[in-house]
Amino acid sequence: MTCYDRRDLGLLLLRLGTGGVLAAHGAQKLFGWFGGHGLEGTGQFMESVGYAPGKASATAAGLAEAGGGTLLALGLATPAAGAAAAGAMAGASAVHTPNGFFAASGGYEHAASLGLAAAGLAVTGPGRLSLDHALGHTVDRSWMVPTALGVTAAVTAVVVGLRNQRLRKREEGEQEALFEE
Repeated sequence: MTCYDRRDLGLLLLRLGTGGVLAAHGAQKLFGWFGGHGLEGTGQFMESVGYAPGKASATAAGLAEAGGGTLLALGLATPAAGAAAAGAMAGASAVHTPNGFFAASGGYEHAASLGLAAAGLAVTGPGRLSLDHALGHTVDRSWMVPTALGVTAAVTAVVVGLRNQRLRKREEGEQEALFEE
């Protein structure tokens, strides 16, 4: 096996693992599969952590995870797939950040790892054992990488920023008065 073949096999394994986990998480949100809560339950959760409207946020996150994960696993439209999945994981990381790094404490470790792997695949590309390669890279052009990552970063920054504003307003409304009237 040549070094180039090993690289392609490694990318395939990384795509299948990362994409499979992301697709499963998205299916939990969208369909309630694998012990998930579906759009209704996930929407309520999203609303409780500041993503509003909750059901629309659950749909967007579920599509980014399930769609991005499936496309990553297939090695199809890899820049867009990796960027979408990374954006969803950035949003998830924002929710878990107050709990610290480690997942055992409810931290952002898992979401950050998936997001970084997805972004890395968007940058690196899917390798030769992919649908992108089989289709002549028609949806995997070099210009698509910075475009997909840039657009996703901008949208994610806006969505997470609006969430943070909602949480700040919610906390201000729940604070006790400093002085009694």
